[in-house]
Amino acid sequence: MITFPKPDVEQFLRTFSIADFAVSPDEKHLVFSTNLSGKYNLWGMDLPNSFPYPLTSIDQSCQGLIYDKKSRFIIAGFDQDGNENTQFYGVPLNGGTMKEIVNHENTRNFMPKLSNDSKKLYYTTSRGNPSFLNSYCLDLESGQERLVLEGKDAATYLFGFSPDEETLLYYKHFANTYTLLYAKKGNEDILLTPPTEKQHTVNDGVFVSDSMIYLLTDYDSDFTYLASYNLETNKFCKVKELENESFTAITYSKENQLLYITSQKGVEDQLYEINLQNENWRNIPVPCSVINKLEVAASGTLYLFGMSATKPHNIYKNTGDEWVSLTKYTVPGVDSNELVEPDIITYPSFDGREIESLFFRAKNENDNGEVIFWPHGGPQAAERKFFRASFQFFLNNGYNIFAPNFRGSTGYGLEFMKMVEGDWGNGPRLDNVAGLDWLIDQGHAQKGNILLMGGSFGGYMALLLHGRHADYFKAVVDIFGPSNLFSFINSVPEDWKPVMDQWVGNPEKDKEKLIEFSPITYLESMIKPMLVIQGANDPRVVKEESDQIVQALKDKGRDVDYMLLENEGHGFSKKENEIAVYQKILSFLRRFTAVKEKV
Repeated sequence: MITFPKPDVEQFLRTFSIADFAVSPDEKHLVFSTNLSGKYNLWGMDLPNSFPYPLTSIDQSCQGLIYDKKSRFIIAGFDQDGNENTQFYGVPLNGGTMKEIVNHENTRNFMPKLSNDSKKLYYTTSRGNPSFLNSYCLDLESGQERLVLEGKDAATYLFGFSPDEETLLYYKHFANTYTLLYAKKGNEDILLTPPTEKQHTVNDGVFVSDSMIYLLTDYDSDFTYLASYNLETNKFCKVKELENESFTAITYSKENQLLYITSQKGVEDQLYEINLQNENWRNIPVPCSVINKLEVAASGTLYLFGMSATKPHNIYKNTGDEWVSLTKYTVPGVDSNELVEPDIITYPSFDGREIESLFFRAKNENDNGEVIFWPHGGPQAAERKFFRASFQFFLNNGYNIFAPNFRGSTGYGLEFMKMVEGDWGNGPRLDNVAGLDWLIDQGHAQKGNILLMGGSFGGYMALLLHGRHADYFKAVVDIFGPSNLFSFINSVPEDWKPVMDQWVGNPEKDKEKLIEFSPITYLESMIKPMLVIQGANDPRVVKEESDQIVQALKDKGRDVDYMLLENEGHGFSKKENEIAVYQKILSFLRRFTAVKEKV
């Protein structure tokens, strides 16, 4: 009998990911953006076969992926090594030479939409209006384009159009908690939620006829619900609301007159179907905990892209009551029994508010007694039951992981989400401190013996917690976190800048608060060993944010290591970089591991 050694821990990082997918209208072809080759490219499948083949070899991730309405070609957006300056290209169904469609240097392009005859491409761009954005209609045959929407007052995105293409649907992004949806017909702009001084959001919207729109909004409510707006009567109507759930995405099946609603409830998603003819509403079981994207074919077949804590990204097809996985992504060479599902726990914060958290506990045979405290990014996002190869990697190495959804997180209502705005460094910080105290009080960790790690806003929070509460930790990892809120506000993309006053603060009016909330204010207290990781092309948290904190700490003689990735942005798009980063972090953490890992 042959016996095999335990899987190498690096195999957890060899898990492949999917960033996006689309299905051709005739359902004969599927395209998805994946790092199957180690770097992101487009891959295709000739359905019903599920064997993929490469369509591109440019080694860049995709942002925006659609088929032409007659299943003849693909429109795809690509940036360059994470700089987020997305440009649009035409891609043949079977791959090959791409055709440049929209390419303007140093511009950000968003949300491509094809007309019903696929002769025109609608898109939103930073070109000519970097703060508020413009939207154009490009004639793909003549190359002529016309301005159809000029952004004013807030970043303005073209969202869709009516079946007759006479009415445009667009939204204005004043803040993450303040987005308004409009219909534009001729020179008339119609706000689709009733006028109010109270900020609210509209997450999504679809036309079901030339005059009827269904939308997802939290107007006059804490959680997002389904509503409708009739353009003929100018009537807004609440259709369906579920307690403590926020509807996040809506898809319409014209042929079957069905709406599909994705809903977020805490750390998991639900999927609902509503029949517009008889108003029947039903829950559809799904094969994953988090739904990234849903497409509905003309045949009524559902295609879903999702994942769970122990199931990597996969694309599923449903033709009845059964989901079939079209992709077979797993952790290579690792049995599912070796993966860890999180416990969902709640703990009281400083003001009595309950904070929901995920607690990943390493299996007994691996447990080294160490706890990694992980504040998530966003901050208006959440740690959910989705797959993180890095988490399973650390868990298999014996590290437990505690991930709280502090105030500002999504999935807990608009009021909770707004609590981080203008308060980056107080309420959320104290929620995290309460989580640390809970771990200590419950006997899961000892004060001064906790490992701290986070990325993006989580990196900012790791820096701030280090500066203000260093006595809880023994080592800190910051992955592209803002270190100085003044320089951060000044360096974000231009279309982010109009929201910064509400989101973070105003450098003049809120000067004292921003000084208090900036991690770099607390250099004297940052005495624990640190590892800082940064992508050189990051447009959201620019390289200078990490440069300045690293240099300042080195000037004070602190133990700080800096890993700069020259060909990455705000994340890790190349598998060799991802593996190198987490091997580097593991090596760093092992310097402070009290108990030797079991072999």
